[in-house]
Amino acid sequence: MSVFSSIRQAVRRSYRRAVDLSHPARSPLGSAVVNCVVYLEGVRQEGCAEVEEALRRVRKAGDGFVWIGLHEPEQEEFAGLAELFELHPLAIEDAVHAHQRPKVERYDGTLFAVFKTVRYVEHAELTATSEVVDTGELMAFIGADFVITIRHGGHGSLGPLREALEASPEQLAKGPAAVLHAIADHVVDDYLAVTDAVQHDLDAVESAVFSESGGRGDAGRIYQLKRELLELKRAVAPLERPLQQLATQAMPAVELDFRAYFRDVADHLSRVIEQITSYDALLDSVLQAHLAQVTVAQNEDMRKITAWAAIVAVPTMVCGVYGMNFEHMPELRWTYGYPTVLGVIAVACFVIHRSFRRNGWL
Repeated sequence: MSVFSSIRQAVRRSYRRAVDLSHPARSPLGSAVVNCVVYLEGVRQEGCAEVEEALRRVRKAGDGFVWIGLHEPEQEEFAGLAELFELHPLAIEDAVHAHQRPKVERYDGTLFAVFKTVRYVEHAELTATSEVVDTGELMAFIGADFVITIRHGGHGSLGPLREALEASPEQLAKGPAAVLHAIADHVVDDYLAVTDAVQHDLDAVESAVFSESGGRGDAGRIYQLKRELLELKRAVAPLERPLQQLATQAMPAVELDFRAYFRDVADHLSRVIEQITSYDALLDSVLQAHLAQVTVAQNEDMRKITAWAAIVAVPTMVCGVYGMNFEHMPELRWTYGYPTVLGVIAVACFVIHRSFRRNGWL
């Protein structure tokens, strides 16, 4: 690994956002409920730990919304919330069981959005078994006065996002649509960070293949990176259509003004998809170049084997002739016959060897 690559990797680690687990937004309220917060005019309200109490307070005020965060809820744990907020059974099933494609669906006055979250897995060196991309899921129910986020996987925490939004009350005051936009923007920003990090592995593989000491074992690394890139593509590409829907179609709880915001996120996503597509094409080229190098190396080996076989054929032929034990053979009883034959064999082998060396076979 070059010095510049090491510096770039260290800088990327140093800029990774730290998560402050002492923040009240991440104080656990149960096995699945991570937090329950009321926002009035964009300002966080304290003293609303219970979901029913929080919703009652919001609807009594006639303004603001409640944001409930969950992590991998079970069917029984989610049933109460689903009944309280009148969520659609199909969306409930998707939210609990996960493994969904990115999408946006409308159910009466509720919007259900699914995002794939991605994380770059740090590794000292890419191998044929290295995990490069780790994926999870993030789902959001958006209503007129509530936001319910469900996270699946060990990463993709919304704690830093919540903190950033709370630092801009004027943005939170715009309602649940502002939270949905912030989530989409946060997810796509993570896509950008991961694709930039994957480029480091791609550069390393490309340099190894085209280096003078490039080995034949690089095929496993190339295939592994291609598999991880495919996993990233499956997480990113399907989100394009849902973002286009949010940017162009009327959606529940999403005002017309927010379409421009979602168009901006869609533009960023297009850049990510273009990067992934170019990486995939480049990996195909690198793989073809590697296979061509392997074929050339095998041809070199076969030429060397053939050349040595031709050299060995000369003494084999001469010894075979003299080993036939005929009674009348030329120079059979000559005193210098044996060293003369050895000399002829040596000269012939030397001439053939020089000829193969001159032609690049040896």
